[in-house]
Amino acid sequence: MLIVFINAAVCVLLLALPVRAETLEVLHWWTSASERRAADFLVSRLEKEGLDWKDAAIPGGSGLGAMKVLKSRVLSDKAPQAAQLIGPAIAEWGDLGLLLELDGVAKQAKWGASILPTPYASVRLRGHVIAAPLGVHRINTLFYNQKIFKQLGLQPPQTWPEFERTADKIKRAGFIPLAQSGEPWQVATLFESLVLSEGGPAYYRDLFVRRRANAFFDPRLGRALERLRALRRYMPDPIAEKSWTLTAKMLAKDEAAMMMMGDWVKGELNAWGLATDVAFGCVAVPGTADMHLYSIDTLVMFAGNYSRQDAQEKLAQLIVSPAVQAGYNRIKGSVPVRRDADIRQMDSCSRSSWQTFVKGGMVQAPSLTHRMASDEALKDAIVAQVHRYFMDPQMPTSEAQRRMAGIVRALGAGEKDI
Repeated sequence: MLIVFINAAVCVLLLALPVRAETLEVLHWWTSASERRAADFLVSRLEKEGLDWKDAAIPGGSGLGAMKVLKSRVLSDKAPQAAQLIGPAIAEWGDLGLLLELDGVAKQAKWGASILPTPYASVRLRGHVIAAPLGVHRINTLFYNQKIFKQLGLQPPQTWPEFERTADKIKRAGFIPLAQSGEPWQVATLFESLVLSEGGPAYYRDLFVRRRANAFFDPRLGRALERLRALRRYMPDPIAEKSWTLTAKMLAKDEAAMMMMGDWVKGELNAWGLATDVAFGCVAVPGTADMHLYSIDTLVMFAGNYSRQDAQEKLAQLIVSPAVQAGYNRIKGSVPVRRDADIRQMDSCSRSSWQTFVKGGMVQAPSLTHRMASDEALKDAIVAQVHRYFMDPQMPTSEAQRRMAGIVRALGAGEKDI
């Protein structure tokens, strides 16, 4: 009887002990105030499911540092359980056989029916689901300072002639018309919106997805490059290489009246206590009102020895669920990947983004700078060339076009010119 009593007591004590949560290390580059809040939202939801999020945040705009760290860790056989990856890189890692297939999760949650076509296609490889999409960012967004615009009696510009008249008036009033950093990726982010404005989604895809070298000699690209250079007169002088958050601070502090950048800026402004449609507003970059230059936040799961598969599948299921989609994207500034997203919960910026994106491929263009359109080699080379042109006023526009065409030909893998 004593032995039975002792055994029973031990069982009671074991049941009373807290269950050790399983840990998943997640590598990402969400390090700004709003990005950190969005990640913390995911952390809190995982805790409710008995999972611990071990943070591996790598600072650096556009994920440049994070990708270097990820490659180094994988080569050292120290891959995290989950990592932020975007666009074609997902398939590249999948081709190496390193990613966990999520077919069971996708089938059970009916991802094929519940996720919008473009995000769903971006996480599939040869019929298998190999990643989980979190949200869609709109790159071609123009933010404007409500206080300055009201003070000067201005309306947000819809066309480039309107933009120039507005910017000239702002400059005469003593404000910086356009907040901008000289960082290469930020210059390239502005550039790709200008390309979309000049050529539309089909031409944009000819350049950066189909990689047709002859398309780089098109006058539309020349006009986009010249506009990029012409906008210098509305930017800070001299233009410094500063983080995107510091660039956004110029808008927040009433120093600058406008900024063209992805809608993660909205999440950051909100995190600083600035309300959408009160402190600031947003519209599409002039000439792109019915177009969507997009980037999709995505997490992949590294298979390893499959010892964490259950926890990884739970993470994937959780982040695509309706409640988490709504909460995460509201903080991040992006919009849900789900077809059943509730637009009543969105502010005007997010509503416009989501309603444009759901129109499908005819209005969509995948961001080159933010890893949706092409591989790293082409992205890095084009970004560097655009930055060189932007910083060197002596370089002829035709020379920049010739060099970009040469990059595409040298790297190959594009469609043949007809």
